[in-house]
Amino acid sequence: NRDFILFIIVFIGILGVGFANPNFITFKSLSDVLTDTSLLIILALSQMIVILIRAIDLSVASNLALSGMLISLLSTVYPELPVIFFILLSCAIGTLLGLFNGITIAILKVPFIVTTLGTLSIFRGLIYFVSDGKQVYGSRFSESFLSFIHIRFLSLSLLFWIAVGVFLFIYILLNHTKFGRNLYTLGGNPEAAKYIGINENKYIIAAYALSGFFAGLCGYLWIARYSVASTQVAIGFELTVISACVVGGISVMGGIGTVIGCVLGALLIGLIRNALPVLDISQFWQLAISGAIILTAIIINTKTEQRKEKNIMVEE
Repeated sequence: NRDFILFIIVFIGILGVGFANPNFITFKSLSDVLTDTSLLIILALSQMIVILIRAIDLSVASNLALSGMLISLLSTVYPELPVIFFILLSCAIGTLLGLFNGITIAILKVPFIVTTLGTLSIFRGLIYFVSDGKQVYGSRFSESFLSFIHIRFLSLSLLFWIAVGVFLFIYILLNHTKFGRNLYTLGGNPEAAKYIGINENKYIIAAYALSGFFAGLCGYLWIARYSVASTQVAIGFELTVISACVVGGISVMGGIGTVIGCVLGALLIGLIRNALPVLDISQFWQLAISGAIILTAIIINTKTEQRKEKNIMVEE
């Protein structure tokens, strides 16, 4: 029901903006919105995996930026290397950074907030170190490096289709595999999960590794889309990613949330970010409206969870 209501809200939002500005509901405009939101969808889906186990990854945007910067610097030295090499390398770097988070939390027992807040700063510092504080502009990239994600299929960019592929992968992983069921169990009832033999450390490490993998993937996608690598890439974007999850009904208490809801949450955030400038709303009001919507979603989530707990207590 929540996913359906969220879908209706997104649909009404599109119609409302289209009524105010008919140019917004053209195929080109809507395809641009989907393309612009694709990176958010990918990162929100990977963040969902972490949130399901009652954790969070605040370093995801810094992971993205560091992975993107490292392959950007390498591409300026070896522009003849195939683009698939840079994509795989970026994913590998992101996975290693995610593993570092997971191992620190699972093995060293450092709280996830402390760990990921710390690595957020560490990864940003490493970007300054490896780049010497300089930017890598589009003119220094090879043509194949930048043009790959701009390939279009059915009039939609490859970036959008990559997001669709990630959605299908996460959907199958969480809904049709033992791994996914155990993630929900671990987040919903950690004590019961331990009782039935679910290895908490293994799933924490795996969740952060997956988050890192997709952050690394987005490292390449972000650089290729915007044609620049810098120390400022994706600063603060981790908050937008978490907001998309919360709006999509992913409970920060763990164990609750759907893949479709997560995507709809990202689409709603993306719609807001693209629609408010079209409506000529000032940047300050854009922040206020976005914040109000996120706060409303958090309140709804909290009330829903409290109602469910109350119903369970009544039944017992």
